[in-house]
Amino acid sequence: MPERKASPAASSAYSYVELGSQHAHQAELAEECALAISYNDLNQAVMMVSPHHLQDFAVGFSLGNGWINSIDDIYDIDIRGLASSREARLEVSSRCFWAIKQQRRQLAGNSGCGLCGVDALDQALPVLDALPGAPLPPLEHLQGLRDRIGEQQQLARNSGALHAALFIDAQGDIRLCREDIGRHNALDKLIGALARERIDSHGGFALVTSRCSLELLHKAVRAGIATLVSLSAPTALTVEWARRHRLNLIHLPHHSSPRVYSPAPVNEESA
Repeated sequence: MPERKASPAASSAYSYVELGSQHAHQAELAEECALAISYNDLNQAVMMVSPHHLQDFAVGFSLGNGWINSIDDIYDIDIRGLASSREARLEVSSRCFWAIKQQRRQLAGNSGCGLCGVDALDQALPVLDALPGAPLPPLEHLQGLRDRIGEQQQLARNSGALHAALFIDAQGDIRLCREDIGRHNALDKLIGALARERIDSHGGFALVTSRCSLELLHKAVRAGIATLVSLSAPTALTVEWARRHRLNLIHLPHHSSPRVYSPAPVNEESA
């Protein structure tokens, strides 16, 4: 499943003038495209994504949504199209394809809504297996990490407007960085890259440059990532679910020490 590597120049230059001035400037703006995703020729979703690392996204999107259980469930990925319209055609195992079709039937509803009824609540608040639990990363692996992230974000360096998800291994080295206009998409791309490159996440952690919402937790737990670090504070519900599912959840503030929200502090009840 070869894929052309993303170029740091995945952006376009546009002219603008500052309000009150007639002098023209140029800025690099992030690109995006519509990506239609299908499984065994059955259309499943259309997502707005940054047009790079699309195979990583297709794999991570499938894993993160629970539509496949393993990279081995995907037999082939065919990326088609150019410019603002792309397709990701996945050939998956018959077992996974049956589950995808069942989910489509459950979520069928009014075309004007996004998620409908009780089944939609089940999807938004799914039953997930708890992780086995893992030690917290050493403090030194988090110190200075904000500065190191900037060195990895090649696309955002040109245009901004991009979220990033990174994997830091057990030695504290940044192994992977994936960027996208969508924070969910960036994590999907990272999960897909870990699966495609068969990188063992044991002892490492994922970092997202966005706020940490419940959907990101779902993806991390399904991918078996033991520790999730975010540059923005998590929501209260995300902390509750992280503790329930034994996911280490850490917020990395700008000017203070890392804040561990999960596991809960041992003296929390007496505080």
